[in-house]
Amino acid sequence: MIDFTSLPVTENPNSGLGTVDFDHIVFGQNPTDHMLQAIYSNSEWTDAEIVPFSTISLSPLALCLHYGQTVFEGFKAYRQPDGGISVFRMDKHYQRINRSLSRMGMPELPEPLFMQGIRQLVDLEKDWIPSGNDTSLYIRPFVFASEPRLGVKGAKEYRFMVVCMPMGKYYEGNVSVKVETGFVRAVEGGTGDAKCGGNYAAAILPTQLANQQGYDQLIWTDGIHHEYMEESGTMNLMFVIDERLVTPPLSGSILEGITRDSILTIARDLGIPVEERKISYRELVAAFEEGKKIEAFGVGTAAVISPIERIGINGRDYFPSVQDNSLFITLKKQLQDIRTGLAPDRYGWNEII
Repeated sequence: MIDFTSLPVTENPNSGLGTVDFDHIVFGQNPTDHMLQAIYSNSEWTDAEIVPFSTISLSPLALCLHYGQTVFEGFKAYRQPDGGISVFRMDKHYQRINRSLSRMGMPELPEPLFMQGIRQLVDLEKDWIPSGNDTSLYIRPFVFASEPRLGVKGAKEYRFMVVCMPMGKYYEGNVSVKVETGFVRAVEGGTGDAKCGGNYAAAILPTQLANQQGYDQLIWTDGIHHEYMEESGTMNLMFVIDERLVTPPLSGSILEGITRDSILTIARDLGIPVEERKISYRELVAAFEEGKKIEAFGVGTAAVISPIERIGINGRDYFPSVQDNSLFITLKKQLQDIRTGLAPDRYGWNEII
């Protein structure tokens, strides 16, 4: 068994930290100075190390480029009031990436490689963690098939890498969405509950078409009836109807969101009635037409909670309530206070570095 408790480090002599405007962070464009990498070959993970961030070299025959064996995760580290660092629910993300890897026929990651390696990387990059409101260090682990050989099969060689970047708000302001009843994101028995690259690639064209109609994102419906709402863009979907928090169940076509689980846990502890059940867009239309007060929002690691202010359904727009006393504001504050150390971590979610 290879020891991953302390990875070798090659420090970057040319830090890019001074080039980043932390008051205007653009997501996805400012990688930190270092990255973690490891190689899978001969049925084991080896050569784990932390090195300066740089481009990588791949054969044009690398299997990931042809058959889509690629899986990723995304989670965050937060600056605490005392200057310390916490990583939010890293254990749950470790469990989820291994479920995704298993579904895609890829080798699972040893826990010490993932957990200890990321702790070491985040500690090395601690100066990159911003301290402003709604800011964090985004952590992106990913695994891809690197074996240089054509053929539809599971690869024998893989790479595991982790990169980080400072992050502000993912969405500026509220979002408008369109209920999609033509294109399908995923079906039960497919890869909808795996965080693999193909799920996101399939969403690009339908999202572009929705953008052309004036919507920011889509609400995906199920692949059988095209009626039951499942996810919103890259987020899990939640509604407040009749003062009850309603969210689609984890049916196999929906990603098991860690933010989703956190919000549901907090809501139940606040005494808010929670329903995990199928919800048809027709039910939502009926609720709007009856004049019910409805909140709608997406939840996810990058966006945290994004309120939905407009929903397009079959050519007509409906407008959920977005107010200062909305439930989603209470839930977001509760979650953010735990993440940033402003409230007690009564669930043991924060991994202190």
